[in-house]
Amino acid sequence: MYTVGDYLLDRLHELGIEEIFGVPGDYNLQFLDQIISRKDMKWVGNANELNASYMSDGYARTKKAAAFLTTFGVGELSAVNGLAGSYAENLPVVEIVGSPTSKVQNEGKFVHHTLADGDFKHFMKMHEPVTAARTLLTAENATVEIDRVLSALLKERKPVYINLPVDVAAAKAEKPSLPLKKENPTSNTSDQVILNKIQESLKNAKKPIVITGHEIISFGLEKTVTQFISKTKLPITTLNFGKSSVDEALPSFLGIYNGTLSEPNLKEFVESADFILMLGVKLTDSSTGAFTHHLNENKMISLNIDEGKIFNESIQNFDFESLIYSLLNLSEIEYKGKYIDKKQENFVPSNALLSQDRLWQAVENLTQSNETIVAEQGTSFFGASSIFLKPKSHFIGQPLWGSIGYTFPAALGSQIADKESRHLLFIGDGSLQLTVQELGLAIREKINPICFIINNDGYTVEREIHGPNQSYNDIPMWNYSKLPESFGATEDRVVSKIVRTENEFVSVMKEAQADPNRMYWIELVLAKEDAPKVLKKMGKLFAEQNKS
Repeated sequence: MYTVGDYLLDRLHELGIEEIFGVPGDYNLQFLDQIISRKDMKWVGNANELNASYMSDGYARTKKAAAFLTTFGVGELSAVNGLAGSYAENLPVVEIVGSPTSKVQNEGKFVHHTLADGDFKHFMKMHEPVTAARTLLTAENATVEIDRVLSALLKERKPVYINLPVDVAAAKAEKPSLPLKKENPTSNTSDQVILNKIQESLKNAKKPIVITGHEIISFGLEKTVTQFISKTKLPITTLNFGKSSVDEALPSFLGIYNGTLSEPNLKEFVESADFILMLGVKLTDSSTGAFTHHLNENKMISLNIDEGKIFNESIQNFDFESLIYSLLNLSEIEYKGKYIDKKQENFVPSNALLSQDRLWQAVENLTQSNETIVAEQGTSFFGASSIFLKPKSHFIGQPLWGSIGYTFPAALGSQIADKESRHLLFIGDGSLQLTVQELGLAIREKINPICFIINNDGYTVEREIHGPNQSYNDIPMWNYSKLPESFGATEDRVVSKIVRTENEFVSVMKEAQADPNRMYWIELVLAKEDAPKVLKKMGKLFAEQNKS
């Protein structure tokens, strides 16, 4: 018999979802049976629900949609933080919550995992601020409601919430007769007006600049933007909140713009532009040097998922995705001006102790095409976001939500989504301690990223903002290199190393890149007070911001 559970799984597979993350609980076990019985879908069980939501976020950044499953109450509330991050940064993640039977809910029974007040809608209400759509499925409304919330997921690129009672998952349903969405977005009259304005402005501009942000990645439009820039040769920059939204190997890619923290020649080039085309950008504190950007909105056309402005006048009723595709149709646009000299230095290693600034120089020199850099919010993010990526490479960070511990599960989720792109994770010791439980999953699933654990004895990013010598920025010292063994790894599955010098780093990096069939777990020992220069400056700006 074809069921509601089958219908939901078919729709998820239609979105490109081939793995579902989560934690089993008694209200979702029958639905789990349906998942594991399928040949086109795999269950990936997590150590906890928060990690499941983080892994789904990473998967969605790469596959452009993801799903995870929890049980009612205790499970879904454990995952809310991760879901909020996906909402803030526009990631299409489906949370499925297995819940008590319709009869139990309708009768208001005091069952476990509830607040014992007979109200089963508390937790769905708690999800309202962090989801684009929510639904409690019944046997009668299931197929219509599933399509409604998944359509919202695709339109808004934000999480949705599906409450799936045990009995409803097993209820009879009809197979989908039509696809969930059209293959290609369609343009409208407003779109053409905007395109005409963009074309006219680019043709008349002497010093144009294109700035792209994270919403380009949310919609999977990186290749389209890269084609547009390749065709027009327009100078382009991104914010760190949007890094890898265009291929950084393009000659006209200038680097990362970050307000006053930008390279001086890049800052001057961007801020002196006579026309700015801004695509999918949100100007947040950590991506604008604590709001030290100087971008003239009177010379700007800005397009976002949910809003737009033409020279500081609001515009509505346009299709963001369609407009980005339509940029390829612009004619007679070819930039013939100058770019800026890119600051890229060759790295010659020595036996000196490894430092933050030298580490990121080495990473920039040693990374290869088609790799994915995943950088934890802290020293790793502010170091890695400034490097130039190789062709067909990607970058994952979480600069807006900034939940520490996020990147370890996210890197695993993204690596599962794209097995061909070797993932390089850079995560601090304090962050790793929050989510290290998924090391067991990585070993079990034979996932082979290269993991760099930056051991600098505590919360360095917090020390740069406030309290450099305060005890609350200290953490317990772990034996990081022994963790894989503690989680059951053997040498044929995981290679564990400790690195203290520049030469050691170069050696192990090359070894790991040449050995894609094993995970590398590399502890980088760095000085407690060491931090990237950009982070030191940002820390002072954040400290001042917190006083105002």
